[in-house]
Amino acid sequence: MSLSYSSPRWPSVTFRPTILAPLVLIFLTTKAAGHEHHMEDIPEGEFVSPDPIDTILWIHIMIQILAFGLVFPTGMVLGITRSRWHVPVQTFGVCLAIVGYFLAHAHKGRQFAPNIHAKFATTITIALVAQVALGIYLRLHLEKGIHAKIRRYSILAHGVVGKALPVLSWVQMLFGGITALGFCREDHLGQCLAHFIMGSAFIGYGIVLTILLLVGQVWLKRTGRSQEFFDSAIIAAWGCVNTFTEHRWGGPWVRNDLQHTSMGIVWWCAGLVGMWLSRKRNGEPKRNLLPGMVILITGWAMSSHPQTLHLSTMVHAVFGYSLMAAGAARMIEISFVLKDKSTLSEDGSDANSFQYLTPFLLCASGFMFMGATEEQMALLASVGVSHVAYVLILYSFAFMLFLFVNVLLHLYAVQAMPAAAASKPVHANGNANGHVRTNSEAVRRIRDAEEFELEGLMSDEESSSLDSGTGHGPRRPAKSTQRVE
Repeated sequence: MSLSYSSPRWPSVTFRPTILAPLVLIFLTTKAAGHEHHMEDIPEGEFVSPDPIDTILWIHIMIQILAFGLVFPTGMVLGITRSRWHVPVQTFGVCLAIVGYFLAHAHKGRQFAPNIHAKFATTITIALVAQVALGIYLRLHLEKGIHAKIRRYSILAHGVVGKALPVLSWVQMLFGGITALGFCREDHLGQCLAHFIMGSAFIGYGIVLTILLLVGQVWLKRTGRSQEFFDSAIIAAWGCVNTFTEHRWGGPWVRNDLQHTSMGIVWWCAGLVGMWLSRKRNGEPKRNLLPGMVILITGWAMSSHPQTLHLSTMVHAVFGYSLMAAGAARMIEISFVLKDKSTLSEDGSDANSFQYLTPFLLCASGFMFMGATEEQMALLASVGVSHVAYVLILYSFAFMLFLFVNVLLHLYAVQAMPAAAASKPVHANGNANGHVRTNSEAVRRIRDAEEFELEGLMSDEESSSLDSGTGHGPRRPAKSTQRVE
């Protein structure tokens, strides 16, 4: 079934259920009245009641993890590659998210005091509604008059919000876990922030390294800088922040303040050296070992971090060993696997198996650091969980996340790069003039995929002008009708 509309000013447009369903569901969501969260069963001085989490709330958790953790990131990749499956996948995710929204306001069992998870839900809901609204607007192909300018900015906003949504979803899922257990309140807030921000940073660093390893070599080559330049710049900036935030200046030095502050000093000092060493005398990019050394030194420091509980000491030790292994693997990779080259293949599609080790260990280190807060350690110690079992569980989470990231990157690569072109060998001798042969077709596909555009969002006139302006590929044939799938 479809609905058609036409007017003298606008062309005929056909609406299908895949377009109408998100509008109807979002409209119903905005009309839903949130129930009052009763707090009479919460003991004084606590932030959650002792009641167990009921079935409805568990279903809410599972559905939202599926929607925001799996479906939306997959839809984002399909949108970047302009796949026709982008709209159906994102529509399915929106439906799941709205079902989870209603379940969150229908649960019984455990009660919660006012919390950051409930407050941040408004932010992520607004982002989701804006993303759907932008997508529908772009599918209407309104191009006359003021719409010509609006459409240009709408395309950019749709791409930015779509790529920010997985990050916002990650933050909201962390807030959900913290809220469910009643953690990170009062005196524990600062320590929680340090663990979850730094742990997420390690995971993010591992994901970025994986992206650059598998699909980012062409972009990295266009920047004219080595990967270590960007790594060192971020390390230096992060070190400056740590230097001035880990201790309350003017107050007494307590507990691990000195160790945290000195670690920040090492980071910005080493980061500046890494930036300086990232270029040759002639200005060409050059690899260096400084980021790997910083990771290794940080791991050594964290493995000896003093803790009050034996369980916490052991978890921090394994966290430090994992970081040390990541740093050592990075230095071995640059020195012996790549031998100071950027990649083993021209487009980076053929990565050495050893190169996967550093990103994975960074992800595992991030999970362990996020799982090593004071309240978590006290809870696990009270129920007799050993550090061995806990570390294995955290490593399992890291394996699953690393798998999902690689699946998404594979999905991007097979959509953006033709399989036949990727299989063509690159001869070591290159062309007669000594330059290495590059696969222009693969580069063209990658550049096309990097346009923040989706299949069907760009009009025929825009598509033709893009092709003629850049010179990439033949002009697309004009369509006789415009239809919204």
